[in-house]
Amino acid sequence: MSAEIEVDVPFHDLDGMNVVWHGHYYKYFEHARTAAVRSIGFDIEQMTASGYIWPVIESHCRYIESLRYGMRLLVRATLEDSEYRVKFSYLVSDQKTGKRLAKGYTVQAAVEAATGRLCLTTPPVFLEHLRRHGR
Repeated sequence: MSAEIEVDVPFHDLDGMNVVWHGHYYKYFEHARTAAVRSIGFDIEQMTASGYIWPVIESHCRYIESLRYGMRLLVRATLEDSEYRVKFSYLVSDQKTGKRLAKGYTVQAAVEAATGRLCLTTPPVFLEHLRRHGR
């Protein structure tokens, strides 16, 4: 499962050096991840209603080249693993040139909302959405 979104870098994402502040890369990752999960019919409302919360427990970003105001980006999120955790990889590229600008990953684990207990495997509700959409 994967999804690709377009992002026009807004002025308010810049830091004092006139480049995108490093934390905003994770925001772009999240938007792409949300689009990927939506593509299997499992949006945030359904995630919440499932009785689980899905915190990010690990994240990494390799900054290859600075992002600047006005750039149009393509951000691709790809599901890499869903057996024991949910791992997405990300690729940020320049829409005009195709040049790779950043890459990274996030790992989410399911936690029972009622008890706060960490699940040792991915809940069937998520896996069923993947199966239903042939992924």
